[in-house]
Amino acid sequence: MAEKGTISIHTENIFPIIKKFLYSDHEIFLRELVSNAVDATQKLKRLSSLGELKEDIGSTRIEVSFDKKKKTITVKDRGIGMTAEEIKKYINQIAFSGATEFVEKFKDKGDAKDIIGKFGLGFYSAFMVAKEVEIVSKSYQENSEAAKWVCDGSTEFEISVAKKKDRGTEVILHIAEDSEEFLDEWKIKGILDKYCKFLPVEIQFGTTDESVEDGKDDDGKPKYKTVKKDRIINETEPLWTKSPSELKDEDYLKFYRELYPMTDDPLFWIHLNVDYPFNLTGILYFPKVKNDFEVQKNKIQLYSRQVFITDEVKDVVPEFLMLLHGVIDSPDIPLNVSRSYLQSDSNVKKINSHITKKVADKLGELFKKDRKSYEEKWNDIGIFVKYGMLSEDKFYEKAKDFALFKNTDNAFFTLDEYKEKVKDNQTDKDKNVIYLYTTDEGKQHAYVEAAKKKAYDVLLMNTMIDSHFINFIEQKLETTQLKRVDASTVDKLVDKDEKIDSVLSEKETEKVKTIFEGAISNENMKVAIESLSPDELPVTITMSEFMRRMKDMSQTGGGGYYAMMGNMPDQFDVTVNANHPVVSKILKSKKEEKKQQLAKQAFDLAMLSQNMLTGADLTNFINRTVELAAE
Repeated sequence: MAEKGTISIHTENIFPIIKKFLYSDHEIFLRELVSNAVDATQKLKRLSSLGELKEDIGSTRIEVSFDKKKKTITVKDRGIGMTAEEIKKYINQIAFSGATEFVEKFKDKGDAKDIIGKFGLGFYSAFMVAKEVEIVSKSYQENSEAAKWVCDGSTEFEISVAKKKDRGTEVILHIAEDSEEFLDEWKIKGILDKYCKFLPVEIQFGTTDESVEDGKDDDGKPKYKTVKKDRIINETEPLWTKSPSELKDEDYLKFYRELYPMTDDPLFWIHLNVDYPFNLTGILYFPKVKNDFEVQKNKIQLYSRQVFITDEVKDVVPEFLMLLHGVIDSPDIPLNVSRSYLQSDSNVKKINSHITKKVADKLGELFKKDRKSYEEKWNDIGIFVKYGMLSEDKFYEKAKDFALFKNTDNAFFTLDEYKEKVKDNQTDKDKNVIYLYTTDEGKQHAYVEAAKKKAYDVLLMNTMIDSHFINFIEQKLETTQLKRVDASTVDKLVDKDEKIDSVLSEKETEKVKTIFEGAISNENMKVAIESLSPDELPVTITMSEFMRRMKDMSQTGGGGYYAMMGNMPDQFDVTVNANHPVVSKILKSKKEEKKQQLAKQAFDLAMLSQNMLTGADLTNFINRTVELAAE
């Protein structure tokens, strides 16, 4: 005879609240039901290993099926099973007390997919898609009687004796009208692939066609036929559950290709395996990133005991490593709380710190073991390392030994090596060591060459993160200044206070300044006459390091003062070389018009070298060049 009862809870409308609250994440009902089936199976295996199971364990495969006509989805396991009393205890009492707590605490908050399991709501997530749920279960215990539980989403249930011969549990969902989208083979397969791909118990869903050899034809060639085979959704022993000692490079690469098809092979990887003071396993891959910064994010998958949870791993993984790919699996990451609490959880902080340390150790090891190979990968690694140094002091302390500078000759130096290289030749009158850099060797070629003539070294700083990294390095390396090669004339960039006498008198200097100001006629171009080497260009256009950095900061999201700077017109310094023959030629010219023409020509040449000459100015320059050449 069937027993009827009422679930004792404080609120009568718990199911509508669960359904409404969890609606945006309603596909996770399948994750929860399959996870419960896995738990029941794992418990059975444990009992068997302890010798407490009388019968042979047999197959432990979990089966997921659906019937479009009957509008049902079934999850069937051969796990530990339940008696009628256990169903009443675990389904009616424990789960619903958890449900009540859930409603009280979280009905107004988000992140449903993270908190559902904690409150015993795994099973009750079935009511997000079902108008009625049946449980048919038979305990592993000897002589136990199978039981059937039915509930229509109200607080009433019915429990009766069932006809079930084999141990385990079947959960049958009678799908509600508004959720019939789930009665679709590819929809169900997609959810299983997403959440259950690496569960530790074999899961079957439907069948798949497979081509197998079927004898030979008359010419002796093999014949093939198509057969139906059970479709197994998951790989029960994914790579991260194995010991690194039993794996080869090809195993890691194969797994990476499974996770990220159509992607370049990774540079290298880190196998995480920690059991104290928290449990953490996983594999993190360093992808080829280049400057494709944003597209790459959210590629790390977070699992809890091989159940997929999310690919939003903020807080668990340090911000600067969000560009890594791979998987992390930890039962110690709390999935029962909102993200705001997740940030302050002690285990999350420990895991975050551990990952940072492991990455730093791996990079240091690669650098020491094979520096040449490490240097070849630097274009890809550099963005992680620099971002990490900017983000975390602990990482900086380790990374300063394997962070590299690359110069225009494609040579690499650690921070300490570079200071040793340049300090003798590139120290200014104030005892500052000057690091010269270029952000675009092509556009700034003339300035790079001017520096090289002085035997100065020039660094390449051309990644998206370098504008921030330059400021950071200056703060960390005392008595060191970084200057872009086109921030001033080369003599001023490394000012050694070496005076060069001017060939011009004071009066001639003023006259040259007046001529150039008239020829340029632009208030944003500040003209100065300097005594430079005759080998220097006649006119050099520069933007001071300070002004350029302010401009860069405004373009990369600096607010307040930086934003104001971004709205201001660019200010340039025009340095006229008093000792250059062109300047003497301008002074000697008898016609004022000719003086203006030559000054404008020298200025336009400087503009051209900076890629700043466009439109009508460029056309006029070309015409003037032809005119001067014809004289």
